[in-house]
Amino acid sequence: MLNTFQQAQHPMLPRASHDEASRQEFAKSLKQFVQQGLLPGLQPVFSQRAAKAFEQEHGRAPQDRREIRKVMEPDLYFQHYAALNRIAQELMWNSVIDSVERQLPALNEGAKAWSAKTQAQLRITPDFVPPRYVTALDIHCMPGGYASELSPGDISVAALYDRGAYLYGMGFAGPLNDDMGRSVCNYVQRKLPGFKPRRILDMGCTVGHSTLPYKTLFPDAEVWGIDVGGPVVRYAHARAAALGMDVNFAQMNAEATDFEDGYFDLIVSHILLHETSGKAMPRIVRECHRLLSPGGYVIHADLPPFDLMSPFTQFILDNETWYNNEPFWGAMREIDQIKLAVDAGFPADSVAFATAPMAILESSAEGAAGYTGDSTAAVADREFTAGEFAPGGGWEVLVARKAVQA
Repeated sequence: MLNTFQQAQHPMLPRASHDEASRQEFAKSLKQFVQQGLLPGLQPVFSQRAAKAFEQEHGRAPQDRREIRKVMEPDLYFQHYAALNRIAQELMWNSVIDSVERQLPALNEGAKAWSAKTQAQLRITPDFVPPRYVTALDIHCMPGGYASELSPGDISVAALYDRGAYLYGMGFAGPLNDDMGRSVCNYVQRKLPGFKPRRILDMGCTVGHSTLPYKTLFPDAEVWGIDVGGPVVRYAHARAAALGMDVNFAQMNAEATDFEDGYFDLIVSHILLHETSGKAMPRIVRECHRLLSPGGYVIHADLPPFDLMSPFTQFILDNETWYNNEPFWGAMREIDQIKLAVDAGFPADSVAFATAPMAILESSAEGAAGYTGDSTAAVADREFTAGEFAPGGGWEVLVARKAVQA
């Protein structure tokens, strides 16, 4: 079994009892088994069995992910893989719920106390209505989703997400689950030398995992994280304070914020776009253009579009759409994101896809900062597969720059 990081036990994270911790480690290990033990077997099952059956029936090979799914779904090996993968996902969340519920009154009070210790702003809108595409189902099967509140001031779903996201990533996002933000920060350092944004916005920040690295890289910047879930930004604000960071958080919809035109020099998001609807995504890109100052940058980090992948890899990744309550996962990757950015007003020559290598795999001092050498080496030896977040050890980023002059 891979020896990855243990999650950092910051003051807002629920503390697991011995039995709860054992269940959580079992759930994480089961996910590792599915990804490392069962997932690699899908390719030979497809090439040696399913594809041949398709060719016999149709006289040709499967041409896209939909045809591959059609011929793979009846196969017992795929059914075993898909069922166990879903079971592991549900078990993962269930293994954390007991810890959260047992400590919820203390966690809610702790959030209030930590938030009171920081000068950073926390803006919660009492009559805010999250978009239906977020609340209509429990995204990635997390009970309650991002916005459910059990009582005023509740942070239960956020505490569940903080621990559950670590287990979902099986530890490879680092002790603070912040590898994605750190990776984009490293990209900014290397690709945008001399760029020093005064104000930074993280859209769809959830509990602020990827938000805080920007405050570390740019300590004098005014940093904001926004999300449609009140509990998650409430928790994010307290978590940041508990980690010694003054970062502002607000409950807002990235489609239409209340910040003034040109307020931010850098806007980022981390796996936000695949959790927004096809109608919302163009509005978010247009809002990014409105909010950016002249010459400012937007960087959306997610998985790459399907046209950059083989049909079989598309099929593997699209399992999230079918079996993990990620309804926009596949559809988002078919959208022409370059065109969305150009239509929103970004100059065509400023818009491009790029790869931000995972900070956890970086061998440089700046990439490894905050990770121990032994742990970094252990993760660097790991083979990342198409079924995980970052195939090949890199995050795909959509980068656009607002024109310097109108």
